[in-house]
Amino acid sequence: MNALFRPRTAIAAAILLALAAPAASAASSEAQQEANRKAVLAFYEKGLNQKDADAALAYVGDRYVQHNPNAADGSEGFRKFIAFLRDKFPNSHSEIKRSFVDGDHVILHVHAVREPGTRGTAIVDIFKLENGKIVEHWDVAQPIPENPANGNTMF
Repeated sequence: MNALFRPRTAIAAAILLALAAPAASAASSEAQQEANRKAVLAFYEKGLNQKDADAALAYVGDRYVQHNPNAADGSEGFRKFIAFLRDKFPNSHSEIKRSFVDGDHVILHVHAVREPGTRGTAIVDIFKLENGKIVEHWDVAQPIPENPANGNTMF
Protein backbone atom coordinates (compact mmCIF):
# COMPACT_ATOMS: atom_id res chain seq x y z
CA MET A 1 0.00 0.00 0.00
CA ASN A 2 2.88 2.35 0.69
CA ALA A 3 4.06 2.01 -2.92
CA LEU A 4 0.61 3.05 -4.19
CA PHE A 5 0.33 5.93 -1.77
CA ARG A 6 3.45 7.74 -2.98
CA PRO A 7 2.39 8.11 -6.64
CA ARG A 8 -1.05 9.29 -5.55
CA THR A 9 0.55 11.81 -3.21
CA ALA A 10 2.83 13.00 -5.99
CA ILE A 11 -0.09 13.34 -8.39
CA ALA A 12 -2.16 15.23 -5.81
CA ALA A 13 0.76 17.55 -5.08
CA ALA A 14 1.26 18.18 -8.80
CA ILE A 15 -2.43 19.00 -9.22
CA LEU A 16 -2.39 21.37 -6.25
CA LEU A 17 0.70 23.13 -7.61
CA ALA A 18 -0.88 23.45 -11.05
CA LEU A 19 -4.01 24.94 -9.53
CA ALA A 20 -2.10 27.31 -7.24
CA ALA A 21 0.27 28.62 -9.92
CA PRO A 22 -2.34 30.68 -11.83
CA ALA A 23 -3.64 32.18 -8.58
CA ALA A 24 -0.12 33.14 -7.50
CA SER A 25 0.59 34.49 -10.97
CA ALA A 26 -2.64 36.52 -10.94
CA ALA A 27 -1.79 37.98 -7.53
CA SER A 28 1.69 38.84 -8.79
CA SER A 29 0.20 40.40 -11.93
CA GLU A 30 -2.26 42.47 -9.89
CA ALA A 31 0.55 43.64 -7.61
CA GLN A 32 2.65 44.64 -10.64
CA GLN A 33 -0.28 46.48 -12.20
CA GLU A 34 -0.87 48.43 -8.99
CA ALA A 35 2.86 49.21 -8.78
CA ASN A 36 2.68 50.46 -12.39
CA ARG A 37 -0.29 52.69 -11.53
CA LYS A 38 1.56 54.16 -8.54
CA ALA A 39 4.67 54.78 -10.66
CA VAL A 40 2.67 56.66 -13.31
CA LEU A 41 0.77 58.70 -10.70
CA ALA A 42 4.05 59.67 -9.01
CA PHE A 43 5.64 60.49 -12.39
CA TYR A 44 2.69 62.72 -13.27
CA GLU A 45 2.66 64.51 -9.92
CA LYS A 46 6.43 65.09 -9.87
CA GLY A 47 6.65 66.11 -13.52
CA LEU A 48 3.46 67.87 -14.53
CA ASN A 49 2.38 69.39 -11.21
CA GLN A 50 5.62 69.95 -9.31
CA LYS A 51 7.51 70.55 -12.57
CA ASP A 52 10.48 68.55 -11.28
CA ALA A 53 11.75 66.70 -14.34
CA ASP A 54 14.57 64.92 -12.52
CA ALA A 55 12.25 63.53 -9.84
CA ALA A 56 9.77 62.40 -12.51
CA LEU A 57 12.47 60.76 -14.61
CA ALA A 58 13.22 58.37 -11.74
CA TYR A 59 10.08 56.54 -12.97
CA VAL A 60 11.25 56.34 -16.60
CA GLY A 61 13.18 53.47 -18.14
CA ASP A 62 16.36 53.58 -20.23
CA ARG A 63 14.25 54.66 -23.20
CA TYR A 64 11.26 56.98 -23.37
CA VAL A 65 9.36 56.90 -26.64
CA GLN A 66 7.08 59.90 -27.06
CA HIS A 67 4.07 59.66 -29.40
CA ASN A 68 2.90 63.24 -28.82
CA PRO A 69 4.02 65.01 -32.01
CA ASN A 70 4.78 68.18 -30.02
CA ALA A 71 7.26 66.54 -27.63
CA ALA A 72 10.68 65.03 -28.31
CA ASP A 73 11.71 61.48 -27.36
CA GLY A 74 13.85 60.63 -24.37
CA SER A 75 14.61 62.17 -21.03
CA GLU A 76 15.95 65.37 -22.62
CA GLY A 77 12.70 65.81 -24.53
CA PHE A 78 10.79 65.44 -21.27
CA ARG A 79 13.09 67.92 -19.51
CA LYS A 80 12.45 70.46 -22.29
CA PHE A 81 8.69 69.99 -21.98
CA ILE A 82 8.78 70.50 -18.21
CA ALA A 83 11.02 73.57 -18.64
CA PHE A 84 8.43 74.94 -21.11
CA LEU A 85 5.64 74.40 -18.56
CA ARG A 86 7.68 75.95 -15.75
CA ASP A 87 8.53 79.01 -17.87
CA LYS A 88 5.22 79.63 -19.68
CA PHE A 89 2.68 78.13 -17.28
CA PRO A 90 4.21 78.08 -13.78
CA ASN A 91 0.77 77.76 -12.13
CA SER A 92 -0.50 74.96 -14.34
CA HIS A 93 -2.03 71.96 -12.60
CA SER A 94 -3.33 68.60 -13.78
CA GLU A 95 -6.00 66.79 -11.79
CA ILE A 96 -6.21 63.07 -12.43
CA LYS A 97 -9.89 62.19 -12.46
CA ARG A 98 -9.44 58.44 -12.92
CA SER A 99 -6.84 55.85 -13.78
CA PHE A 100 -7.03 52.45 -15.41
CA VAL A 101 -4.51 49.65 -15.66
CA ASP A 102 -4.42 47.03 -18.38
CA GLY A 103 -1.39 44.79 -18.12
CA ASP A 104 1.67 46.93 -18.74
CA HIS A 105 -0.38 50.01 -19.72
CA VAL A 106 -1.68 52.73 -17.41
CA ILE A 107 -4.33 55.14 -18.68
CA LEU A 108 -5.15 58.46 -17.03
CA HIS A 109 -8.19 60.71 -17.57
CA VAL A 110 -6.96 64.19 -16.69
CA HIS A 111 -8.28 67.73 -16.31
CA ALA A 112 -5.32 69.96 -17.12
CA VAL A 113 -5.52 73.70 -16.45
CA ARG A 114 -2.51 75.66 -17.67
CA GLU A 115 -3.77 79.01 -16.43
CA PRO A 116 -5.91 79.16 -13.27
CA GLY A 117 -9.43 80.39 -13.96
CA THR A 118 -9.59 78.87 -17.45
CA ARG A 119 -11.67 75.82 -18.40
CA GLY A 120 -8.62 73.80 -19.35
CA THR A 121 -8.26 70.64 -21.37
CA ALA A 122 -9.53 67.08 -21.07
CA ILE A 123 -6.64 64.69 -21.64
CA VAL A 124 -6.25 60.94 -21.89
CA ASP A 125 -2.66 59.84 -21.29
CA ILE A 126 -1.52 56.30 -22.02
CA PHE A 127 1.74 54.98 -20.60
CA LYS A 128 3.50 51.70 -21.34
CA LEU A 129 5.76 50.27 -18.64
CA GLU A 130 8.46 47.64 -18.75
CA ASN A 131 9.92 46.24 -15.52
CA GLY A 132 8.04 48.91 -13.56
CA LYS A 133 9.46 51.84 -15.56
CA ILE A 134 7.68 54.09 -18.06
CA VAL A 135 9.02 53.54 -21.58
CA GLU A 136 6.32 54.96 -23.85
CA HIS A 137 3.67 57.70 -23.81
CA TRP A 138 0.66 58.64 -25.96
CA ASP A 139 -1.93 61.32 -25.34
CA VAL A 140 -5.03 62.88 -26.79
CA ALA A 141 -6.27 66.29 -25.69
CA GLN A 142 -9.50 68.22 -26.18
CA PRO A 143 -10.19 71.79 -25.04
CA ILE A 144 -13.17 72.10 -22.72
CA PRO A 145 -15.68 74.22 -24.65
CA GLU A 146 -17.44 77.25 -23.25
CA ASN A 147 -20.82 76.17 -24.64
CA PRO A 148 -21.05 72.39 -24.93
CA ALA A 149 -23.80 70.83 -27.02
CA ASN A 150 -24.99 68.86 -23.96
CA GLY A 151 -25.13 69.21 -20.20
CA ASN A 152 -22.67 66.41 -19.51
CA THR A 153 -19.22 67.13 -18.20
CA MET A 154 -16.08 65.80 -19.83
CA PHE A 155 -15.17 64.10 -16.55
